[in-house]
Amino acid sequence: MAKRKFKMGKLNVGERIKPKSGIIRSILTWGVEIAILVLFAFAVVYLFGQQRQLVGSSMEPTLANEDKVLINIIAYQFSSPKRNDIIVFKPNGNQSAYSYIKRVIGLPGETIQIKEGLIYIDDVLYSEIMDVPLMNTAGLASEPITLKEDEVFVLGDSRNNSEDSRASDIGNIRIDDIEGKAWFVMSGDKFKLLKE
Repeated sequence: MAKRKFKMGKLNVGERIKPKSGIIRSILTWGVEIAILVLFAFAVVYLFGQQRQLVGSSMEPTLANEDKVLINIIAYQFSSPKRNDIIVFKPNGNQSAYSYIKRVIGLPGETIQIKEGLIYIDDVLYSEIMDVPLMNTAGLASEPITLKEDEVFVLGDSRNNSEDSRASDIGNIRIDDIEGKAWFVMSGDKFKLLKE
């Protein structure tokens, strides 16, 4: 039986390693890019996409019962709440309580009072941004309430159907108890930015 001879060419190590290292480099690059994208998506969802659901009609007509809102949890890390912001908070910092969704009316340092169904801020009649009925109940705000430097006063948009800062079990809201600013509503066929 005749033996076959194989002719071996000259081994060029650089040529054999280069394709393998190119594939490994591509895989690593893709892996890093995917990891960065996943981390970025997680951060966006965590910071701007947490969702809370409204229970009840206290924010009508702005929000309806069972509307879901997305909240911006870093909104007040770099700035303070503004009047008419819609916020999500835990009453009295109780982490086991349901989250409340209300509108900021009084800001830190201001004095709030409700007289004859109308809101007064620092003894000046507050001009509402929307058409709301006179309030039947002033609650705690029947007497002047001076907010501390870390507190806001909130009301529901449906003023006569809302448990808010007028109630003793809610009271003034500490800024540290605010979970975030509601910025987007989605429910059923409703998808819209929340405007002040």
